Amino acid sequence: MLNILIQIFPNFDRLWGEFVGSIGDTLQMVGISGGISFVLGTFFGVLLVVTRRGGILENRLVYNVIDKVINVIRSIPFLILIIMIFPLSRMIVGTSIGVRGAIIPLIIGTVPFFSRQIETAVAEVDRGLIEASQAMGDSPMQTIFRVYLRESIPSIARVTMVTAVNLIGLTAMAGAVGAGGLGDFAIRYGHQRGMTDMIYASVIVILILVSIIQMIGNLIIHKTSH
Repeated sequence: MLNILIQIFPNFDRLWGEFVGSIGDTLQMVGISGGISFVLGTFFGVLLVVTRRGGILENRLVYNVIDKVINVIRSIPFLILIIMIFPLSRMIVGTSIGVRGAIIPLIIGTVPFFSRQIETAVAEVDRGLIEASQAMGDSPMQTIFRVYLRESIPSIARVTMVTAVNLIGLTAMAGAVGAGGLGDFAIRYGHQRGMTDMIYASVIVILILVSIIQMIGNLIIHKTSH
């Protein structure tokens, strides 16, 4: 078995340490940018729902501004977006390369996508439940947490799973501009140095990460569906 693995991945042994480091970089990028994007995306997604026409906090100005900004950012290809916000990354985290330099672009690239996903998930909540909450005298914030968010937990888990998988793809793309992680590892060794086995190894790890995320997401959806 070991001989077969050596034949399939001949460069794996001498690059093992760097390969493990690249996995850690990917997990760090996904964890930090994903956590921040979850909070911001949930906030803006819910805000879009409650400020739209007929919402419990209807405000057309707020809705239109957020809606347009999200549309503009989502229309920019991610690789171009990274380059555009190099100065912002340097200003906030002190660098535009490596894991730290990738955090800001990943957040800006993920939040608009996740906000739309949250908007769709929260908008599916039964209008009757919202009206019942208001009839009982709940404040807008109470309605948001007790009805909008609580009732849409399965949908939020589903869109979070989709966004997390998308984020892993973005971290790989960020590797093209020196962000580190599995994308950078695959480009430097697999593409530039012709070590195709390192591309396969990177892809296998990414598939494993995606499978784990989907498994956790499906478990949460199963436990919270009613």
